[in-house]
Amino acid sequence: MTSPATSNDAAPPILMRAAAIDGPGGPEALTVRQLPLPVPVSAEFLVRVVAAGVNPIDAKTRAGGGMFAGIPAFPAVLGNDFSGVVVKSPYDAHPIKVGDEVYGMTAVPRGQGSYAEYVSVPAMQLAKKPKGISHIQAAGIPVAALTAWGSTVQVGKVHEGQKVLIHAGAGGVGHLAVQLARYFGAYVTATGSAENLAWLEELGANRVIDYRNSRFEDAVSDQDLVIDLVGNVHADTGTRSLGVLRRGGLLVNVPSGSWPSLAADAAAAGVRATGYKVSADGTTLAVISRLIESGDLTVNIERTFPLAEVAAAHTLLEAGHVRGKLVITLD
Repeated sequence: MTSPATSNDAAPPILMRAAAIDGPGGPEALTVRQLPLPVPVSAEFLVRVVAAGVNPIDAKTRAGGGMFAGIPAFPAVLGNDFSGVVVKSPYDAHPIKVGDEVYGMTAVPRGQGSYAEYVSVPAMQLAKKPKGISHIQAAGIPVAALTAWGSTVQVGKVHEGQKVLIHAGAGGVGHLAVQLARYFGAYVTATGSAENLAWLEELGANRVIDYRNSRFEDAVSDQDLVIDLVGNVHADTGTRSLGVLRRGGLLVNVPSGSWPSLAADAAAAGVRATGYKVSADGTTLAVISRLIESGDLTVNIERTFPLAEVAAAHTLLEAGHVRGKLVITLD
């Protein structure tokens, strides 16, 4: 049986500012309004949000794709990533206390998202914010880092001596996947635009390819692993990637709905392939925190927007070529 979480701090306000949608649409569908605070139950925390990350899945969902079909009611508050301060904890003896700085992922779309001043989050979906970084930096980490970890480490089983190709290496997931693959000892090739090549090398890529002016299949072959963050929606990137894998190599496709014929195409090419969907995992996020605190993993925030300009953040995201992450500030 569930019950309201223990109140162990000054009472928060009754209403909060949040960016929500009333149905599918363009960036302008996101409007800021006053909504009731979420009510934490069972092992949930009430967190005051300082910053919220912006991810491609947010834009897809807003437009009617992505996770839109799972929204139970409107208005719906979007946003997966958050970083903030605990206002209420499930019980007094919990190791994460009121006042602690935390970050993690919300239960959107089943529950309310992070484009809001407060979120209610299950205990297994957050971790203490890494020391030495700001809430803005922390808000850009959870979805991208957990996706990068899941695709390279959990599924790709990246290890020393492997050859790994990462498409869209300068993006939110890509720039973290490059660092993780190098951390675990792989020889990393990353594709990106010309203006990002030097930066990708700074992140640890052994080889960089300007995808606009070079064909990656002319430069690499016999790859053990391809982390596909583009899909088969642009210049047949996915299909061409199958040809650079060694026999039995693995392609991990991340963008949802980007390659319906993935399994059949991979089987015909004699290689393995799988999609990947991120899960909110506070335990893995705590491991990622240690990598951040040790300096082995860094996140790049290209730009921040106040909550009132969330539509502008979605417009920039959908224009493409964001280096790292975009973040909404709420404090």
